Amino acid sequence: MAVLTLPAPARTNVVTDVGHVWWRETLTILRDPFSLIFSLLQPLVFLGLFGPLLSGLAGNGELFGGSSLQWFLPGVVVMITMFGTSMTGSTLQFEIMTGAFERILATPLSRSALMIGRALKELTPLVVQAAIITLVAIPFGFVLYPLHVLVGLLILGVFGVGVGALSYALAIAARKSEWIFWAVQQALLFPLLILSGMMLPLETGPGWMQVVSKFNPLTYIVDAERVLFAGSFGDVTILRGLVAALVTAAIGLWVGIRSIRRATL
Repeated sequence: MAVLTLPAPARTNVVTDVGHVWWRETLTILRDPFSLIFSLLQPLVFLGLFGPLLSGLAGNGELFGGSSLQWFLPGVVVMITMFGTSMTGSTLQFEIMTGAFERILATPLSRSALMIGRALKELTPLVVQAAIITLVAIPFGFVLYPLHVLVGLLILGVFGVGVGALSYALAIAARKSEWIFWAVQQALLFPLLILSGMMLPLETGPGWMQVVSKFNPLTYIVDAERVLFAGSFGDVTILRGLVAALVTAAIGLWVGIRSIRRATL
């Protein structure tokens, strides 16, 4: 008697899977472009209000090593990245509640692609936002170095994948209590931003704050972005930022994949 065998689900490579997940998630932005427009308001407010304050503090420019806007704009771009990627898990929590997450896990999609694709979806609006904010800042004295900015965005992309994966893992861990996700996300996000020197130079802060900032990977990302946005490639700060981004991505993906595997047991 012939034995009927069912074909195994076709598997695709990780790159293809990432593309499918990214496109699926990006469609939500295309269906609701007003969310992208609204998300532009916050960084523009930061530029509009903090910019004049920093100009007053800058004096002859020694505090910021040059133009205060050239110094502050990269921090705003990093802030957009952190806000977007750290909230990746919020969409996952909704899918867990509706049962969509379980259906996705039943597909042959790579588990790492689920996290990378979602994080890239959060980074996609970043490119648009960064371009608009940069163009707005040019008439006020910001000098644009396109190639340097592109490299800076690539480093942010690697870092954002790691942050997005960690957010993904947090959402899975807090899937039974949604408030835990937001409590942890908010408790970590703002200290990390402040201790990175995103808004004000850490050199003006107390000694303990400068010491703690050395253990904050975001500090090295912000420093690298500022060097790149200033038009330099020959500073070791860029290498430190790249290492911080790669380590964050590796840890995030490792933690995220383990979380998904545990959730499916």
